[in-house]
Amino acid sequence: MSRDLTEGSLRKNLLYMALPTMGGFAVQVLYDFVDMFWVGKISSQAIAGVALFSSIFWLVSVLNEIIGTGSVSMISQAYGAKAYERVNRTIEQTIVFKIFVAIIASAMLFVFLKPLIAFFSKDEGVIVAALDYGYWRIFFMPVFFATYSVYAAFRTTGESRLPNLMMAVGAVLNMILDPVFMFERVPGINVRGFNLGVEGAAIATVLSSSVVFVWGLVVLFRGHGVVRISLPGLFRLDWSIDRKLLTIGIPSAIEMLLRSLSGMVMMKLFGMYGSAVLATIGIMDRVGGLAYVPLMGFSMGASAIVGQCLGANKTDRAERTVLLAAIYSGIFVSVFVVLANVSPRIVIELFTKDPAVVREGLFAMRIVSWAVLIAGFSISLMSAFFGAGYTKAAMYSGIVGRWLVQVPYAILVAVVMRLPTSFLWFSSLVAELAELSYATVVFFKGKWKQQRVI
Repeated sequence: MSRDLTEGSLRKNLLYMALPTMGGFAVQVLYDFVDMFWVGKISSQAIAGVALFSSIFWLVSVLNEIIGTGSVSMISQAYGAKAYERVNRTIEQTIVFKIFVAIIASAMLFVFLKPLIAFFSKDEGVIVAALDYGYWRIFFMPVFFATYSVYAAFRTTGESRLPNLMMAVGAVLNMILDPVFMFERVPGINVRGFNLGVEGAAIATVLSSSVVFVWGLVVLFRGHGVVRISLPGLFRLDWSIDRKLLTIGIPSAIEMLLRSLSGMVMMKLFGMYGSAVLATIGIMDRVGGLAYVPLMGFSMGASAIVGQCLGANKTDRAERTVLLAAIYSGIFVSVFVVLANVSPRIVIELFTKDPAVVREGLFAMRIVSWAVLIAGFSISLMSAFFGAGYTKAAMYSGIVGRWLVQVPYAILVAVVMRLPTSFLWFSSLVAELAELSYATVVFFKGKWKQQRVI
């Protein structure tokens, strides 16, 4: 059931929202591990291809961010103010907008995917793998975008368990379908599969996501607590809501676009060192995703609480929630830092035995782990901005960290000085330090506390 997060224990409310979210994301990350494990059975080129497409996919995901970010603050603040009709109306508008922008994103990416892939890699094996995987993901992008809105509708109204159960079911289904679609014989049970290779991994993903999306829509139409949407509501425009969704979301979308563009620049710079380094990035993305599980849990939980508290004009409670989330995030990620620095080889060799990739990954994992720890504090602080709808702060943070620090540093290392990749991996560390510095200053200035979007 939905939950009023403006009352009761801060710690209990934060853990109520964060722990189930962590569970859902943990299963999702486990899927990412398993997915990359199976892809690695094909070749290191297949790993590089999937990693390359994922980087490009995040570039067009800014369109998802335009609507999604605004919905978090608008739904949670309306719920905190007990304006339940507006809660349902905002959910309806968010789902429709997400599908619309996803269709635009799919069309754009379909046209430009092949040239983009060829720009980042000349390895034919990498290109083929990226395209085989990518075209399926592109076609089903409206389902992916709208599913995120279903999750947000539940979380922002204080329901943390159901969306994460949905994530977990989708991820488990994906893990089961992966080897069935990828291999001629399913490893371990020797059942005949479809033998579609990397393409099969993408098909498994879109099928499992579609199941979860339909499940979420059924629950929203039937009603869950005060949350209940209607089919006619999905076809009526409400400009008072739509305008705010765009106004709040555009700065966040710009921030995500700039992050994605910087990621593409970094991908190009790392790609100068060969396919083994690109494969390492794919592995680091999956390993880093594991560390981000607690961060996403506390960040999403804190954002929902901040939004509800600001809607109820309880600003002090909102601030204390964010600081508590930052403390918990640091504690959880510290465990990952220790493991990453003590035994990185064990993790890397789960994905590949390629000596070049293993050698590169040993150093990369240690640096990335410290970067994630620093990111944990900045992400927690920025949950205040997203809950308040004060998204410009997050946009400026991305500009500072990625474009004023990381990219110039990386160009200096890779292009100007032509240093080894070990120096290039440090770019993530300096970027996170810059973002944390900016987020800390803005958070304690406190302007976000006066922001309202209802």
